[in-house]
Formats: sequence, C-alpha cells, structure tokens
Amino acid sequence: MSEVILSVRQLETTFFSKLGAFHAVNKISYDIYKGETLGIVGESGCGKSVTSFSLMRLIERPGKITGGQVLLNGRDLLKLSDPAMETVRGGEMAMIFQEPMTALNPVMTIGQQIDEQVLRHKKGSPQEARERAIEMLSLVGIPSPSQRYSSYPHQLSGGMRQRAMIAMALSCDPTFLVADEPTTALDVTIQAQILELIQSLQQKLNMTVQFITHDLGVISEISDRVMVMYGGQTCEIGKTQEIFLHPRHPYTHALIKSRPRLGNRVDRLMTIEGSVPAPHELPPGCPFTNRCPRATEQCRAHKPPLIDVSSGHKVACFFPMES
Repeated sequence: MSEVILSVRQLETTFFSKLGAFHAVNKISYDIYKGETLGIVGESGCGKSVTSFSLMRLIERPGKITGGQVLLNGRDLLKLSDPAMETVRGGEMAMIFQEPMTALNPVMTIGQQIDEQVLRHKKGSPQEARERAIEMLSLVGIPSPSQRYSSYPHQLSGGMRQRAMIAMALSCDPTFLVADEPTTALDVTIQAQILELIQSLQQKLNMTVQFITHDLGVISEISDRVMVMYGGQTCEIGKTQEIFLHPRHPYTHALIKSRPRLGNRVDRLMTIEGSVPAPHELPPGCPFTNRCPRATEQCRAHKPPLIDVSSGHKVACFFPMES
C-alpha cells in the first residue's frame, strides 16, 4: 500500500443559523495516498467544497469545524495555531479555487501575487521570487510569461486566469493540492487543456490531489479513486473504474445513469426524482432517503455505516445494489 499523505477522520463542519445548527460535513473519513488523485463528486450542496475549505481551515462564520482530524503527513492541521497553519497553507498544501476572478486580487499584478506567496514560504530575494514566478507562468503554458508577469487579472482571459491560479498554487512545491471545481467556469476546450495541465504537473511534481467536481466525465478522466457525497456524508468510495462499472449505492447508480452518453440517443435523460433537502431538513438516517426507491423505515431512522463490499470499495447503504 502506498504512503498515506492525507488522512481525514470523522471530520465535522457545522453551520449555525436561526433555524439551528446543521452539519454541512457530517463525520466523514477517508485517506488519500501519495501521488494519487481522489475525485469527490456530488450535486451542488452535498458538502464537497465545504470539505475542501475545512481541510484548508478556511471556514468562516457562521460555520465552524466542530470535530474530527485532518492529518497531513501525520500532523493534525486542526490542532495547529493560526500562524502555524499559515505556513502550511500555500506551502505544504495549496488550493485552486473555482473562480479565479474572485480569488485573485484585482489591484495586484499576477507576478506580485505569486511573488508574495514565494517570499512567504520559500524566502529568498525579490529577484529570485520574480524568476520563480516567471518560471511558473511558463510551466503552466502562459505565453510571454515575462510580460504576463506584469498583467492584472482583468487583463487575462478566463483560461489564462485559471492557469495563473495554478501557477500560484504550485509555486511553493506543495505535496498536496486541493482543486475545487477548477474548470467549472471555462468552456469545454479550455477545460480540457486545464485538466491535461493539472495531470501533467501532478506527474512531473509527484503531487497528491483532491479534485472536487459535479461533472462525472471529468471525474472519470482525472481520478484514480472516487468518493461520492450526499448531504454532507460519504455514500460510496472506491477505485474509479469500479465505481463507474459497479456502483453499489442507489445515489451513485442514479448519478451515473442520468449522465448523457456519446452515441446513445434517448428521448429523455433519466433524472433523480425529488430534490436535495435543505441541510436543516436532512433525516436522522440516510440523507438520500427521500429520493431513494429502495428506502425503508430502517434507512429513515438509522445512519448506515460505511462498509466494505469489495477490496477498497466501500458503501454506506443497508441495501446496496448488486454489482
């Protein structure tokens, strides 16, 4: 078995509102191994992004991490002081955000923003930071990197801004990268280029990646293993091919069945009946109960444990589907 880089144990993130406290991430546990990509997939509101922001300790009020452990190379990030966490964030671990136009500082040039990151984590002189920034801009495929170094975010296209965000994230050689839907706002052609770029850089730098998306096509292309989330909980986790060929959770099965397939003409795409319940309306048992055709009173009353159904393939369901 490969070395575990990230180990999440019983992670719980709670948001406090007038309607009460609700768990956006509800005691999830998983591991990511050295050099692999774990894809996390699910509908909007299932807890994917909150999980990623929790790992980075970027949860703001009214949210709060209320339990669990996040072990990066054996060190619990949730126990670190804020200054200590700042040395980890951007150094040992980095994040590519969903929308670079809001993540990048609009009044600083791209070069200045990468310089700031490099000087904070790798030290060195301003000239060395500039050289590193230009090197990274070149590495991610930005043409004329010396000129783009002095560009502001609004002067770049969406694809170029995302490449600049990747350059910034990788400028300090992180061992662990969180990519939170990094291709959502891009057109299909640019999306393919960004995915190819992330994969090539991962192999070149031997990074470990957690890749968040709602796009099953992207997941099937980029991930070694997949974790399916719903209602802040893990439904299923396993090797990508195993999940796609033999889904065992009803939600995973419905997700895969509802995606369009090239060359397969149908009058109407399959849909998942019902809608995702609001966080404060989740049942005490399985969160998928109100949309699941196999649900029983046991499902409504009790939370199913995550159990092994085959080697490395786990599912949280009292009545898993046949493989």
